[in-house]
Amino acid sequence: MGLRFRRPALLRQAFVHTSYLNESTEPGLESNERLEFLGDAVLSYVVAERLYRDCPDCAEGDLTEWRGHLVRRDSLAKLAQRLGLGDRLLLGRGEEGAGGRSRPANLAAVYEAVVGAIALDRGLTAARKFILASMADEFRDLRGRAAPIDPKSRLQELAQARWQRAPQYRTVREEGPEHQKVFTVEVAIHGEVVATGVGPSKQEAERAAARDALESLAQPAAGGGQG
Repeated sequence: MGLRFRRPALLRQAFVHTSYLNESTEPGLESNERLEFLGDAVLSYVVAERLYRDCPDCAEGDLTEWRGHLVRRDSLAKLAQRLGLGDRLLLGRGEEGAGGRSRPANLAAVYEAVVGAIALDRGLTAARKFILASMADEFRDLRGRAAPIDPKSRLQELAQARWQRAPQYRTVREEGPEHQKVFTVEVAIHGEVVATGVGPSKQEAERAAARDALESLAQPAAGGGQG
């Protein structure tokens, strides 16, 4: 990646899957989940900043959809595959045997964890450079393209076609002061909750829930239980 870490242990931690902890005797070893949390926030900011600068005429909704498209699990998994990050994951034997190196959730998590490790070790400027370099093809492909269809509309079409039911959204939590609310929304299809989303407004939380639902329903295991 062209980066020299001051604290190599941070980079190593970015590759530690939780399943590895159950079999390791190494004292003080942590999984990559905390780094993933940090990397997710850094990634969202850097991508939003780049979109804001590159598309001065885009409406807020379009920017939100482009950001969601770029940072969704499957997009990040492809980036991780391109960088060979899955090859270096530290996995438990069970996760290894179950194909954990190619699992999209693991790949997306390790990409975000690497971003978090870079941000902690080298700062936001280095993390931004890494993100923009690794996503250069994705940003280039956006030029001249229309914004993705709103995820709520896509989920509506999918649910109607597959189950002849419309998705139902329910706000399950509101937190924070009035000027800085955080909403949590569940989306259900045919009475079964399929995803949860969080956002600064009910509309954003619903979009986030719809995006997660679309990703979940795209997985073979998720598609089989609703027939």
